[in-house]
Amino acid sequence: MATTASRPAAHQVLVLVLALALVGGLFVLPKGIVKPKEGKAELTNDAARTANRDGGGPATNGSKADASSGPVSAEAGPTTSPEGPTSAAPHTTASKEQRQELDRLVGQFAKAGTPAQKAEAATLLARRYENVQRFDSAGYYYEQLAAAQPGPQALQQAADAYFQAFSFASSDERIKLLGGKARDLYTKVLAKSPNNLDAKTNLGMTYMASDNPVQGVTLLREVLAADPNNERALYDLGILAVQSNQYDKAVERFQQLVKVNPKNVNAQFYLGVTSARTGAKEQARAAFLAAKSLSADPALAASVEEELAKLK
Repeated sequence: MATTASRPAAHQVLVLVLALALVGGLFVLPKGIVKPKEGKAELTNDAARTANRDGGGPATNGSKADASSGPVSAEAGPTTSPEGPTSAAPHTTASKEQRQELDRLVGQFAKAGTPAQKAEAATLLARRYENVQRFDSAGYYYEQLAAAQPGPQALQQAADAYFQAFSFASSDERIKLLGGKARDLYTKVLAKSPNNLDAKTNLGMTYMASDNPVQGVTLLREVLAADPNNERALYDLGILAVQSNQYDKAVERFQQLVKVNPKNVNAQFYLGVTSARTGAKEQARAAFLAAKSLSADPALAASVEEELAKLK
């Protein structure tokens, strides 16, 4: 059963307090539904360009994917050299040594002559890009791994990496691009493993940034039908209810979630917020205090105190 424990609690709390229209943590939904204008081929090409700005992927003219999809912005810098693509567009989270290693691995990948060599270089590059939180580049190389050594694991890794990038995307264009990549890959994963509920949950969330958001809700409900206590699906449906101002439904989702996992900080906090919106002040107060007791994060504590003050 999946959990939301790994999501940055403080980030989620601040996002919700400032604007309930956005999803915090590993995914951020657009305020409106964005209809893709690009076909699959262009999405694939742009994903490669995105990876290339960090030293990954084939050479490019650097069309339009130039903003960081990670939690920090990339610094300005060249992405090519006379020898070919490099990782010279540095990450604020990457050390000089890490960037040098990425340069070396990019060269190794370019020179790889066999599928086994490609797979080895792609695996190392994907993992190193994950280490510096450049998830779109990691996704690109996991795709190369899946091409060299087909199998569900590499497809899942590629889908998860693109979903991480989608989660941090800050523009409609990036949300559309990266959500489309993750969606295509999760569809392939589910074709091979239809009972993969984590993949189905993430696929559902990518549909919320497509021209078919109803399909996203349908998929999340299918997850709950298969596993009524699935934390991810309960959480996501709760947040979607918040986005549509359906606070009664959101309260139900978060109540169920805290029954499943009373130590889920985000669930307790959101239960407090949504309960307050429905006028259930005592339930809200109890949930806020529970959230505060579960975390030593000062940002969370400050947000809780602010919300408690509104209940007086």
